[in-house]
Amino acid sequence: MESPQSSLSGKVVLVTGAAKRIGRAIALRLAREGARVAIHYGRSETEARRTAEECGGAELFRANLESVPEIARMFEELESRMGRLDGLVNNAARFTRFDPLDITEKDWDFIHSVNLKAVFFCCQNGARLMRKTGGGRIVNISSLGGLRPWAGHAHYCASKAGVIMLTRALSKAFAPTITVNSVAPGVIPFEDIDERGKAMIQATPVGRGGTPAEVADAVVYFLLSSGFITGQTLAVDGGLSQR
Repeated sequence: MESPQSSLSGKVVLVTGAAKRIGRAIALRLAREGARVAIHYGRSETEARRTAEECGGAELFRANLESVPEIARMFEELESRMGRLDGLVNNAARFTRFDPLDITEKDWDFIHSVNLKAVFFCCQNGARLMRKTGGGRIVNISSLGGLRPWAGHAHYCASKAGVIMLTRALSKAFAPTITVNSVAPGVIPFEDIDERGKAMIQATPVGRGGTPAEVADAVVYFLLSSGFITGQTLAVDGGLSQR
């Protein structure tokens, strides 16, 4: 995947946290593009199996992303079962809300262990596999919260801002054969959206929330893009980051 690709057909792409929500939409879109999708999940086995079936029988990989040894094992298993890795989408993430004065070490680690630490070690292990076959594409899902500060989510914002800077640093470290880019979704409403989320949608210039499919569009763009596009963050937020 060193040069622009006209198709993802036959490319092996791992999506973390692919059982539900945005990760599921990304996996389904990649399957429609012809990719050989590898679906990671943590605890949502029923949903992961359903997504795998909808992807035409995608391979399933379970791992606790809080554990670096489990991350390493997952990539070893992926190489054994699928032979190579062409693309990695680091989608898995956690989200909580606390007054910063009330955040404990446990609260901080709960977010950062998956949102930032796991992203790095997935990138590291993924890049090692990609280099064996000439290169690849990494797409990290960050957040509007990594671009704009939210008072009640200081720990989350720090983790997602970290993902954006990690993306930029690794784009230099892994060049020229592996690109590393980031997609920063704005408000992508699901059934559990709260009043704050609804207010953010009202403030969004295009007048609506986004869809998981629109995030998937941006992921596909980076997976197919030229090797000359790396270290970039694309906000899929209806213009909200410009307010």
